[in-house]
Formats: sequence, structure tokens, C-alpha cells
Amino acid sequence: MDLDPLDHRAESPLYRQLFEQIAEQIRSGKLALGQKLPATRELAGLLGLNRATVAAAYEMLESGGLISGQVGRGSFVTARRAEGRGVDWDVHLSRTEAAAMTPAANPVTYGKPLISFAASRPADSLFPLEDFRAACAAVLTRSDLPAILQLGSPSGFEPLRRHLLEGARRDRLAQPGDDLIITNGCQQALDLIGRVLLRPGDRVAVEDPVYTGLKNLLVGMGVRVVGVPVEAEGIDVAELRRVLDREQPRLLVITPNFQNPTGTTLRSLSRQTLLDIALSAGVPVIENDPYGELRYHGQSLPALKQLDHSGGTVLLRSFSKVSFPGLRVGWALGPKALIGRLRQAKEASDLHTDQLSQAVLLEFARSGRLEAHRLRVLQAGAERLAAALSACGDCLPPGTRWTQPEGGMNLWVRLPKPLDAAELLPAAQKRGVTFLPGRYFEVSRRDPGALRLSFAGLPAGQIRKGLEILGRVAAGEQERAAENRQPLPAMV
Repeated sequence: MDLDPLDHRAESPLYRQLFEQIAEQIRSGKLALGQKLPATRELAGLLGLNRATVAAAYEMLESGGLISGQVGRGSFVTARRAEGRGVDWDVHLSRTEAAAMTPAANPVTYGKPLISFAASRPADSLFPLEDFRAACAAVLTRSDLPAILQLGSPSGFEPLRRHLLEGARRDRLAQPGDDLIITNGCQQALDLIGRVLLRPGDRVAVEDPVYTGLKNLLVGMGVRVVGVPVEAEGIDVAELRRVLDREQPRLLVITPNFQNPTGTTLRSLSRQTLLDIALSAGVPVIENDPYGELRYHGQSLPALKQLDHSGGTVLLRSFSKVSFPGLRVGWALGPKALIGRLRQAKEASDLHTDQLSQAVLLEFARSGRLEAHRLRVLQAGAERLAAALSACGDCLPPGTRWTQPEGGMNLWVRLPKPLDAAELLPAAQKRGVTFLPGRYFEVSRRDPGALRLSFAGLPAGQIRKGLEILGRVAAGEQERAAENRQPLPAMV
């Protein structure tokens, strides 16, 4: 396989450049159906790349149906060269920006029970199923059930919308000129905002590292993502000022509470400073806050929306992290003019969010069951966070650093050099543990030793067992690295 040199100074990441070259060779027929590709370590050595870069390119090829990875055998070309008439989907799809997206995680288990730190979601073992059945039963006996089962408003199920808007006014989140729309989770709210406010080529300022779903959404819209470093106490506000001056982005998207992936929280003083910087530059602030209700310790901080009296902030929240992610009910609170445009975009996209789910969640909330469930989730979350922090200290190699969140679902771990989290992942998976390396979340800052640990879905015992395994894998790699650095004996 002959490949052109990669451009280390290009804006396009190295793994994407490699993906595009190999994909073109497959489509042109230079790489034939069934041909075996070099192993990731072999190709990395030939090209002078990190093995994780090659692995990322291979994952993109596999997700696009161009190759297939077979455990113990390697990766093989599975796409045929397009000949004659017909639709060549590879050609059509290659015209989009999807190739620039971060590939999805592939939690290979090798037949072993999996301890997964990869998914940032609540534990289904905590779901109060009997309470949920009771809420469903109450909705199914309502006299207005036929109306609930009909087509509804793109703004959302009106009783739930009023309930949320009244709560926002009570908590001083809603300004007099604000309105609220119910969406299929925060992810759809972000998508609708992008459809309404962004065009290809626009710049958007985000945290670095950042939630992969947001990065992929923006890249898919043809938007240039500009990263602002996240430090121990949230986004670097001084660097944000420089980014806003230099890049003039159309939007700033920020998760101030228990940020995904780092778990950090923006301190109170920095919140007002951030608003002053962004709004003086005329940049709308999208406050993505799915984790704010999951505070286990410490003092709650005011939302950016509470601090902003100018109308430049849009608040996104969701039921997903504190109740049932599968119901997909979130909401956006912001200026009426914007919410009206989001309503139009939502109607064009999917008409409206499922009304039965909204009615059930409203019943679940009004009955007091949601608050009782939230308190149980907070207790379990505190125990699991404590277990994760303790196990990091006891099990990971000396020199490892990790964030110290007071809530949420994620920890950010930085392993000591020369450890590379992406290199450790296959060995960890073979032993039944998976996680997400930092490269899934990076915008522009490379941090090879970084990884995200999502702890909320695991009981304390599994958290410790998983980190014990991860610690042994890391220690073994440290030993091999030290052996490789041993000087050769002098030849006399």
C-alpha cells in the first residue's frame, strides 16, 4: 500500500488524511476486495505516526463499511470498486463532512464480562420501575388521552411546557421576554440552534476537550470548531477572551456544571466574567446544562441564565440524566424570537416531541416521584463518585492526575508520560474493561495520556475492580516502556 506523506501542518487531522488516502485507494480499486491492510502498529511504524492515529483512521474506514476488522486476523477490505451503472454510496457519502467526525467507540469485550466506563448515563438498576408504571397508568386513564395520542404542537405538550416555564420563572431563570420549547433531549436543542443560527464556514467556540456529540454535530454542519482549554475550574476565561477577539465566533457553547468529559465546574466569579466577555462581543451563549441537578457535594452555583439580564443566553436542560434517558425529553429556554425560529425548525424536522413521554414525565414530576428518585440518584452518585476517586488514588500509577468533581457522571484522568490511553485500550478491553481515550474529545489540544471515566452507571465494587485492572494494564505498559529505554551494551 503506497501512501503519500501526511501534512503535519495541515488543518485536517492526520487520522483524517490517512483515512481519505486509504478510502480513495479502496474506491479506485488499488486495494482489492478481501485485501489485508497492515496492522496498526506496523503502519504507524512505516509512516512515523502514533499507533492511535492509525487506529482512528481504521475505525473511520470500518464505520464507513470500507474495511472489516476481525479479532486475531487483522483488517480486510470489504468495499468493492464501483463499476457500471448504479448508485455508489461511498462516493455520495464522501462528499459530506461525516469523515471529519470522531469515530464512535468500539467496546470490544473479547468474550469477557465488560466493566464499561465508556457511557455517560445513569444506572438502569436505579430506575424506579413501579413508580414509572404507576405514572404510566395514571396517564392512560386520563380523559384527554385521545388528545395526547394525536399530533401535537412543535412547542411541546402544553401542560408540561407550562410546568417547566413556571419553574424557570420561580427559579429566576426566565426573563420577561423568554419562551420555552420542548425537544428530544439537549442534543436536538443543539441541532435546532445550529440549523437556525449557523451556516457552513461559521466558527463556534467550545470547550477543549468537549462532548463528542456536540463536536460531531457542528462538524457535520460544516462549522469550524474553535477550542478553548478547560482547566481545573472550568473553561480558561482569559483564553476565551483571546479566542473571541481573534476568531469572532457566531456562538459560544459551554457546559458550566460537571462538564463532559472532564467533570469540572466553572467557578462563580468566572461565570460573570465569561458572560461579560461574550456578551460585550455580541456572541450568544448556549448554556448546555444536562448535569446541573446532579450535585452530590458543595454549594450550588447560579446558572449563567440567571446571571444574564441582557437576553443573550439560551439554557438547555433535560430529564435524561436524572430520570430516564430513553424518553428523550429536554427543553430550551431563551428569547421568544429565537424560540419561535426553533419551533419552525423542529416542525420541519420531526413535527413534535412524543407527547405520551411528555405526559408521563409530567405525571412523574407532579406526583413527587421524580424528586424522590432524584434524591436516590444523588445518594448513589455520591457513593460512586467517592469510589472512583478513592480507586484512582489506590490503583493508578504514580504521577497520574484526575479531576475532583462534586457531581455529574465523569472524571478526567491524565496518565503519566509516556503512557497513551488509546494504546492501553485494547489491552484493557481484553481484560474486560473499557473507557474512552481523550482523543475522542479533543478539539485542537493533543493529550495522549488523557481518558474519560464515566462512573455513574456502575456500582462501587465494579468501579474499584475496573480501576484495579486499568492500573495493572498501565503499570505493565510502563514497565515495557522502561525496558525499551534501556541503553544497549557497548560493543568492544
